[in-house]
Amino acid sequence: MRRQTIIPLFLSLVFILQPIASAAMETDQYNLSPVPLADIGDEVSEYIEDNLRTAVAKVNADIARHQACLDAANVNKAGCAKAESAKLAYLRSNDAVAKELYKLLGDGNIFVSKIGKWMNSHEFSGSPSRYKTSYVHSIYVAAPIDYATISPTVRLFGVEFGTDKLDHFFQQGYKYYKTYNKAVAKGSPPEQATAEAINWGKMTERTYFGLLVSGVYSNADLYANYAGMKFYKGLTEPISIGDKMRPSPVVLQYGIWTVDNTSLRENLLKPFLTDHLNEALNPSGYAFTIFGSVRRAVNKFGCHDWTSALPNTTKADLESRSASLETWNGEDYGFARKGKSVPIAACFDN
Repeated sequence: MRRQTIIPLFLSLVFILQPIASAAMETDQYNLSPVPLADIGDEVSEYIEDNLRTAVAKVNADIARHQACLDAANVNKAGCAKAESAKLAYLRSNDAVAKELYKLLGDGNIFVSKIGKWMNSHEFSGSPSRYKTSYVHSIYVAAPIDYATISPTVRLFGVEFGTDKLDHFFQQGYKYYKTYNKAVAKGSPPEQATAEAINWGKMTERTYFGLLVSGVYSNADLYANYAGMKFYKGLTEPISIGDKMRPSPVVLQYGIWTVDNTSLRENLLKPFLTDHLNEALNPSGYAFTIFGSVRRAVNKFGCHDWTSALPNTTKADLESRSASLETWNGEDYGFARKGKSVPIAACFDN
């Protein structure tokens, strides 16, 4: 039987026999596309912008309905008026907009979110828009179930990362957002509420989204979760990103929501897309069962790709670049140093 047939059959069999592992989606940025990836940042941002407008329209329709009920002549009972006022207060809060946008982008299941499904199936205008290395070159050659569920690498606004990071951003990011709000509602200060959200993310990387299932503890996943929380918090309120204030893309005017189109392409998604999402630059920790094979694969294939792509880069350059990713603008997103990691800087010893 030909090799091209044997490998897919083998991977399919493993996938069938171990379906639980598919809950942990992994990716591989050590192996670079032989042809530069097309930058699909504008197209993805446009899709998110369209969904934001849809979410805002849905909330505004609900506002109009409840406002009409409140204004109706037959609404004369204090209890009814109070109930309608409470609903309107919620609809005019950040929570309402965040929830509607989550339902359009982050909702789904443990395998893939709605935006993840779109990212993996949409026909982008640029080509190639995705890259998935071959099984024999993959860092997961000793973990076929990880390869069977691997997310392809894409390029958005100059940053390359796996499509699974957008699953984390819009799905687990919303979970962080809810965890943060719940803690604040119980009286926790913002710093403690943020820590509770981050600790939940760390737990998932140790268990069902990471080490326990796939053998991978992804710092890039933790960043995506954290950035997603910031994204949801900043839908209707300005948020700080480094030393700058990012304006909210949605504003409340005369009781209804309006999408602010001013620099929307620059302010909606782009500020959150950084090298933190790249698992070669922001390396993961690996279980002892796959660490050796990952390191061998990187040395055999990945190092050639990276040193060829960055011929004038030194080991010190890459070490500095990766070190800068341990926080985000000075904010702790949950990064953890792991002894069994494979820094791409090691490829540049010579």
